[in-house]
Amino acid sequence: MARATLRIFLGAAPGVGKTYAMLEEAHRLLGRGEDVVVAFAMDHGRADTRALMDGLEVVPMRSVDYRGTTFEEMDLDAVLARRPHTAIVDEYAHTNIPGSRNHKRWEDIEELLGAGINVLSTVNVQHLASLGDVVNAITDVHQAETVPDDIVRRADQIHLVDISPELLRQRLGDGKIYTADKIDAALSNYFRMGNLTALRELALLWLADRVDEGLARYRAENQIEESWPARERIVIGLTGGPEGEVLIRRAARILKRVNGGDLLAVHVRAADGVAAESPQALEAQRTLIRDLGGSYHIVAGEDPAKALLDFARSVNATQIVVGVSRRKALAGRLTGGVGNKVVRDSGDIDVHMVSHPLGGRGKEPSRPRDLGRVRVFVGFGMAVVVPVLLQLLLAASPSHNIATAVLVQLSGSVCVALVGGLWPALLAALWSSALVNYFSVPPLGTLTISDPQNLLALLVFAGVSSAVAVVVDLSARRSKEAARARSEAATLGDLTRGATAAEDTVVGLLEQALDVFQVRQAALYETASGDGWRLVAAAGEEAPDENENIEQIDASTRLVLTGRVLPASDRRLLGAFGSHLSAQLERRQLAASRREVMRLAESNTMRTSILRAVSHDLRTPLAGIKLAVGGLRQPGVHYTEQEEQELLATIDECSDRLDVLVGNLLDMSRITSDSVNALIKPTRWFDVIPAALHGVPVGRVRVDLPPNMPEVDADAGMLERVIANIVENAVKYAPNSDVVIVGTAGGLSTTTLAGQPASELRIIDHGQGVPAASVLQMFQPFQRLNDVPAATGVGLGLAVAKGFTEAMGGTLTAEETPGGGLTMVIRLPLSTGVYSLTSPKGPQ
Repeated sequence: MARATLRIFLGAAPGVGKTYAMLEEAHRLLGRGEDVVVAFAMDHGRADTRALMDGLEVVPMRSVDYRGTTFEEMDLDAVLARRPHTAIVDEYAHTNIPGSRNHKRWEDIEELLGAGINVLSTVNVQHLASLGDVVNAITDVHQAETVPDDIVRRADQIHLVDISPELLRQRLGDGKIYTADKIDAALSNYFRMGNLTALRELALLWLADRVDEGLARYRAENQIEESWPARERIVIGLTGGPEGEVLIRRAARILKRVNGGDLLAVHVRAADGVAAESPQALEAQRTLIRDLGGSYHIVAGEDPAKALLDFARSVNATQIVVGVSRRKALAGRLTGGVGNKVVRDSGDIDVHMVSHPLGGRGKEPSRPRDLGRVRVFVGFGMAVVVPVLLQLLLAASPSHNIATAVLVQLSGSVCVALVGGLWPALLAALWSSALVNYFSVPPLGTLTISDPQNLLALLVFAGVSSAVAVVVDLSARRSKEAARARSEAATLGDLTRGATAAEDTVVGLLEQALDVFQVRQAALYETASGDGWRLVAAAGEEAPDENENIEQIDASTRLVLTGRVLPASDRRLLGAFGSHLSAQLERRQLAASRREVMRLAESNTMRTSILRAVSHDLRTPLAGIKLAVGGLRQPGVHYTEQEEQELLATIDECSDRLDVLVGNLLDMSRITSDSVNALIKPTRWFDVIPAALHGVPVGRVRVDLPPNMPEVDADAGMLERVIANIVENAVKYAPNSDVVIVGTAGGLSTTTLAGQPASELRIIDHGQGVPAASVLQMFQPFQRLNDVPAATGVGLGLAVAKGFTEAMGGTLTAEETPGGGLTMVIRLPLSTGVYSLTSPKGPQ
């Protein structure tokens, strides 16, 4: 049974009238006498849509129970049993309730089509799978129900149901789409004017692409090669030279004159090699065409003009933009440039010949001596000597005829061609012809030819010799080009692997350039706003400037190789190096931008946390101070001396707490902004511990330091804050046990720091301890053990202590106390007796 017909009504948004248009079409088909039934249709509470259901046969829906709720779905079996000519099935992208025969409604429709039942259905553009992320970005609404684009494209007909955004919003405001309680929310969210305009454009563009596909298919099926200007489409021919940017910008200006169209840049790569291309120019042009909204393509062909025209006709182009030839005027007239051939054979496609600075100023590239000077000189020598030797060999056999002489000399010409290439082979062919004519063609001893057959044999000999020489020369060139291409590909592969493995990819590339090009120095320079060239990176040793090779990567970057002048054959590989360096520079800039963004994100997180701490934790001591001061100032209330002392003690205690909190906040802000500078000088533990324990209840901390502990390199103020924060934290979380401070020295133990002798201070408590998995998290800002609400502070003490310790060149770590609890270990290097200033990252 033949597959039936599927017609889909496509809309840009809910409420445009898809179901209404589909039901109107159902009534039209019914009026023509067709058997039409409604298999599934939703009126969504809209009276106009519901009215169109009257007069149409409706197949009852089936009820499906799912998780205690009853849903109504299309009864597929009932529709198949009814076998109408046409079935109305709304919501093509709908997902069926679990337990149904098919997962999606479009799969139900496929069964109906397979059974020979025509189907009319509806779908919104936001349900197309390829546009889901775009619609989500525009409307900020995620579409859970999608349908693959290919399934929709298989429809026999797609009808676009389109109304303007203004009219759709008016219909919504009149209550024709949603109920009154949903209108305001819909108008201010999904149905905003910008959303509707963007969705409408998406629907039109998607349908236009399908129309283009249909047109291309029709032209291919009917073998139509002529371009049909149904849509403005401009093709730009790129040669790989720097003039491509001029052509692209000119084509973009031409396209702007019409409202809409396509821009396609095509680089035609000749099959005989890519020596004339500039990789960095092509990469810049690829970026430019994509920035302008166009597409970039590469095609290969023996004839660039024919390949360009074939591509233009395949995409139904209306215009072609090419540049004038870079060859000299005389050479262009003699050989004919690519542009001239395109104009001559373009047919009904308009061609724009664009002038550019390089037009008519170049020169015909000379054919490279691929065989090498030595082989060519040897070939010329053989061209003179080999025919004479062969003629002497023929002279030893007086019974030979002209055919034998021609074959023998032909073999000599082939040997010369194999060694010396084209020109030596042509010389050998002419010299051999003269010898055969003189010694083997009657009358002998003269260059006169009396027999026309002998003349024909000599002409064939000369022609075959020349043809063989041309073929051998061309084969040699192709072989060398292939070998060069393999070598370049292998070099570029090594280049990529080496750059990836190097710690500094830019320097790694420059170091590889030294080996590849056998130069003494490779340097990369940048300039900004014409302020002169600045050295970015370099490898190798300095070399004389007169032997430098400059590769302009872009307007602000250049690669300079010094030590020897590179041959023209290395220029393409040099351009590839330049492209790789440009990519690595961009990668370095992106990495720096990423680090800066992460730093800003961390700073923003810190600011948010500080604000949160200020809004909550700092208010507690402030509230205590305010309450105590308010009580003391309250008129008519008399306090005893004991009560006044209690209120003053409260103020003093809250002030101390507030001072500690604000100090930690400021210190953490300095640490995160990399503005902590430690004044390092010889410091004794005994000098800072008493001040650090100020404010700690008497008897809670026991200090047990050896009397001979040497000095350490530290900032006394920072070290005091570090010890104070750790002790405060230990007292807070070990309320039922004493805190012990013990110390060791580098001379008494094997304690080291970065390989240098160090002194160690241990602050030991026997509290509840910290799980090993939470030790690292403990040093993060705004962290409290188990988020204890009753704990005072904002969770910055240990973070500040760790930041200050590292700023002094030391370390702060945590260990489990035997028997339970936590031991904080401060390690600082032993003093060298030198004063210095350090940054947060360590000694400078």
